[in-house]
Amino acid sequence: MGTRKAFRASVAHCLDDPFSAGSNVLEYIEDALLVLNDGVVEALGDAQTLLDDERFSDLAVTDYRQYLIVPGFIDTHLHYPQTDIIASHGKQLLEWLEKYTFPAEKQFGDESHALESAAFFIKELLRNGTTSGMIFASVHPQSVDALFTVAEQFNVRVGTGKVMMDRNCPEELQDTAVQGYEDSQRLIDRWHGTGRLSYAVTPRFAPTSTDEQLRLAGKLYADNAGVYVQSHVAENKAEVAWVAELFPWSKSYLDVYDHYGLLGERAIYAHCIHLGDADLIRMRDTGTVAAFCPTSNLFLGSGLFDLHSARAAGVRTGMATDVGGGTSFSMLRTADEAYKVAQMSGNPVSPTQLFYEMTLGGARALSMQQYVGNFEVGKEADFSVMDLAATALLERRVGVANTFEEKLFAFIVLGDDRCTRATYLMGQQAFAADS
Repeated sequence: MGTRKAFRASVAHCLDDPFSAGSNVLEYIEDALLVLNDGVVEALGDAQTLLDDERFSDLAVTDYRQYLIVPGFIDTHLHYPQTDIIASHGKQLLEWLEKYTFPAEKQFGDESHALESAAFFIKELLRNGTTSGMIFASVHPQSVDALFTVAEQFNVRVGTGKVMMDRNCPEELQDTAVQGYEDSQRLIDRWHGTGRLSYAVTPRFAPTSTDEQLRLAGKLYADNAGVYVQSHVAENKAEVAWVAELFPWSKSYLDVYDHYGLLGERAIYAHCIHLGDADLIRMRDTGTVAAFCPTSNLFLGSGLFDLHSARAAGVRTGMATDVGGGTSFSMLRTADEAYKVAQMSGNPVSPTQLFYEMTLGGARALSMQQYVGNFEVGKEADFSVMDLAATALLERRVGVANTFEEKLFAFIVLGDDRCTRATYLMGQQAFAADS
């Protein structure tokens, strides 16, 4: 028998996809006991019932009864080198890259800067209750080493990769097709599958890679079992037009990636705003994931992602902060904006659907559902302890709610990092608000 511990609190998680299975997939236990064994879930149920069971009667129990325990949030797309340019004023995508992103990323050739930035970034995720993510590094291999080093120390389940970028960018940030391939392969060999870490083949976006680099990116994806692909597609109308000029043979922006074997079940594409029906069908057929980035899409004026149409087409989706184009590390703030974007499209989403996208939906989008996303027996115990009275307004609103789903919606709309009392990774405390 391994190391066992228990936590007593209200608990909420999703057992399945509410978009297809309905809102009854949300399980809420007002007085629950979450039992862990060596960092994985052994049992979850009514606290008194489990405490009366002789198997659990002698467990040391951490009492969080005034709080709500939720699965760790899962962020499907963000950039750690862009932490310092969050909230930069006044540009749309292509100009924003030139003015803010590229100058910031030049600093990540400095290993000490990369390590300091990675440590701040991981701590900020944990402060916001986020325990897993798919993360861009910079073009520098040492930026990947830095993030993986810190992630391994904290034991977070994340993926990252070296940006591949051999044209249409500053010379200091350019690699070559061969260099990008060789650097990526070395990083895969060093890090992929180490502990809870995964590698993601990372062409920034089609305009900054030649045909040869995209071909070699596809080769990396095909030749290395279990690696991911992460990139951007159809974020901005000017970007879409530029791709059509650079790849005149392509049927669409997405078709460029498809041509080079970069679609598939472990391929995550951020934004996906300006796609056609044929593109959505192709994403569905290949299992490719759309990362929904509402705060950055609004902040950069890129457009409104149609979550309803994507889901109706059978496309896998996950929610993403897209820091630093996105304006918050908080998945709560992100879900709040996602709700508003859906309202604008005339297809509102329910509180349970939003909660799903942040937790089990994100895990399924990143093909991590066998490990994280809810509290099914055998899952890794990544979770956050949330205070629904963190602010006077939230406490007041929750206090007059008639149902848990109404409380959940108030939590999503009014909550932020102040709600996070503690964050646990495989049952070990990794963040505490009071420390």
